Amino acid sequence: MLCDQCKMNIATTHIRSSVNGVVVEKNLCSSCAAQSGYSQFSQNGLVNMLAGLFGDSYSIDSSKPNMRCQCCKAAFSDIAQTGKMGCSNCYTIFSEQLFPSLQRLHGKTKHIGKIPANAPSEIRIKSKLEQLKSDLKRAVSEEKFEQAAKLRDEIKQLETDDNI
Repeated sequence: MLCDQCKMNIATTHIRSSVNGVVVEKNLCSSCAAQSGYSQFSQNGLVNMLAGLFGDSYSIDSSKPNMRCQCCKAAFSDIAQTGKMGCSNCYTIFSEQLFPSLQRLHGKTKHIGKIPANAPSEIRIKSKLEQLKSDLKRAVSEEKFEQAAKLRDEIKQLETDDNI
């Protein structure tokens, strides 16, 4: 495949980006990639670039290098390298390092995704309680009082089961 920019050399660098849902692909030779600023994609260069996404305070030599999520066993360096959380518990464990970046990138700092199957039961119960409380508020605002009473009872049951 030829370089998209010079149309002469073989493309060795392949860049794929998505901005506002529009995917753009660039295939560049090494010299055109260097001119465009894509020459620093060695492993350390990539880690440092991703580290910039996760805040300027992050570095490979972190003050807590052995700190891992007890649920999925992910380290913050794993998250920085892949750009993906291991599980919802990672947001809590690494909140100090993640908060500035998540706020800047997403506008939100609370995990609202799926809970892994191997997550501790307390995490699943807390998530269910949050969902039930949200449903209760919605039922009350929509004046569906019978449904609200059932939700209230279910919330009380979960809270009194000493599962929290």
